[in-house]
Amino acid sequence: MTVRNESARHVMHTTHIRKDKTQIAINVVTYILVTLFCIMCILPFWMIIASSFSTEDAIRRTGFTLWPSDMSTYSYELLFRSPDQMIGAYIVTICLTLAGTAIGLFLVAMTGYALQRRDFPYRNKIMFYIYFTSLFSAGLVPFYLLMVQYLNLRDSYFAILLPLLMSPWLIVLMKNFVKAIPHEITESGKIDGAGDFMIFVKLILPNLKPALATIGLFLALSYWNEWYYSSLFLTTKVEYRPLQYHLYNVINKVASLKNSVAGSNVVITDLPGETLKMATAVVATGPIILLYPFVQKYFVAGLTVGAVKG
Repeated sequence: MTVRNESARHVMHTTHIRKDKTQIAINVVTYILVTLFCIMCILPFWMIIASSFSTEDAIRRTGFTLWPSDMSTYSYELLFRSPDQMIGAYIVTICLTLAGTAIGLFLVAMTGYALQRRDFPYRNKIMFYIYFTSLFSAGLVPFYLLMVQYLNLRDSYFAILLPLLMSPWLIVLMKNFVKAIPHEITESGKIDGAGDFMIFVKLILPNLKPALATIGLFLALSYWNEWYYSSLFLTTKVEYRPLQYHLYNVINKVASLKNSVAGSNVVITDLPGETLKMATAVVATGPIILLYPFVQKYFVAGLTVGAVKG
């Protein structure tokens, strides 16, 4: 018996060692692959930053490199040549992003909650109209006439704020998120005498944190990157434009100067082209990249909520 026990212990010990070695090998391979993937993700951003600090002539001679061969901050100096305009563009974009994200989240969450309520009699009809707008659009001309002639929103920041508040895709996404919340929570609130709005604020919203973070990130990105509506509805009467539209105008002005007669009196290689684009990318995406780690855990959790479970 003693020999058998010793043999069994030896076999178990050997098996345990093999499992440990296998697990270590799997961990090493996993860490290597994840590290390589992270490097592949970081390299493009690093090349953008390095190129933004290069001279235009260096980009033309050596292309995009991991380290600037000829260090220069001329592109950033050109962007911040009018600091009041840049600061104003940042303030306008931040205010629009914060206000639009907060209001849009509240409206999308309320709409998604109402459309999944079993006791809401018109939910299928309303959902049809919402889904219909994602398939067919009236076009740019009716939309422009509505905003300018009927709503009188030309040269108003509301022309940027209102169109991005809600979208059919975000409503459908929120509706699927809310479906994961048991309907018994709503019924328990009714039994306690709470109204629909109180049930939504006190019972439903606290359970929607991952969904709010996910949709809030989409809304924030749409407001932060917005330039199209600004080009349609904001004219020279508006002193400060959103950041993306301001950077877009700076790039166009430099490109026009290169192609103009006035540009013939300037050394063309001194005028940034590609480096200016890289600098605008850094200025535009930097704050969003810094913000993302704070909402990453909610964003990842939100992507799995309401997913198809096997």
